[in-house]
Amino acid sequence: MDMEGGKRALREQWEPIVNALGYKFTPDEELADFCLEQEVVLYRKHGIPFCPCQGLTGERDHDMHIVCPCIPWHREHFDKMRRCWCGLFVHQDVTDPDTLPQIPVGEVD
Repeated sequence: MDMEGGKRALREQWEPIVNALGYKFTPDEELADFCLEQEVVLYRKHGIPFCPCQGLTGERDHDMHIVCPCIPWHREHFDKMRRCWCGLFVHQDVTDPDTLPQIPVGEVD
């Protein structure tokens, strides 16, 4: 899989999924391109597109909760931030993702 083809394939695969969850790809095209590139690298290495901003632990239960898009496993947290950890996905009404907070896991009610 070449890089550009891989990024296109992930976009096409994930867009209907994240839309159904009330999210969309970030309007920050530079960030989206970077995150998708990292996803392709992880897919090539592991055969699974893990979240590019979360470290793998080698513990299957943990690592399977960071397979992108990981919105369903972290929905409460992401809904409070209105974005996912890396910012690849934002709530559908977000126009300026730079204004969104990053909230540590321990601070989510």
